[in-house]
Amino acid sequence: MTPEPAEAQPASPKPAAILMYLTYAVGAAGVFIGFITVGKSPASLTLAAVLAVGLGGGLSFLRHSIFHRSDAVRMGWDSGQRNNFQIEVGLANLAWALLALGAVVFDWGLKVEASSFLVFGCYLVAVSVMLVSSRGQGPSRPWPATIGMVAFGIMLCIVGVLGLQAA
Repeated sequence: MTPEPAEAQPASPKPAAILMYLTYAVGAAGVFIGFITVGKSPASLTLAAVLAVGLGGGLSFLRHSIFHRSDAVRMGWDSGQRNNFQIEVGLANLAWALLALGAVVFDWGLKVEASSFLVFGCYLVAVSVMLVSSRGQGPSRPWPATIGMVAFGIMLCIVGVLGLQAA
């Protein structure tokens, strides 16, 4: 008897849930630190960018792309097979994570660090608007998750704008 392919086996939502909670934790810490450090003289978003955008985006990449089946089960969207669109979303998360980390590692400055906040924040706000406007047209996230997403997106945007103003 041949074993079932990995795609056909049931996936556990637990790895994706752990990654999601870690994303919330590092994202919240990064935004909190960003609000504090962007107002100092000199203004800085270095640690905040590493946490909120770099690690937050990196963990989101892992959740959406590497643990895509677990994440699909967690969201109630599991089709039992690979979903390339979900993996693409993870790659987008990786792109802004690398932007933030590159800004810090290569010392590209406050403007680029702040811009990484805006990229991540605008994405989350746009997804939230799409989720709200498409309610009832297929599977959607629960309201508390959508509200949390838009709140985090708005906070990222505010920190990004404050960073650009301080640069």
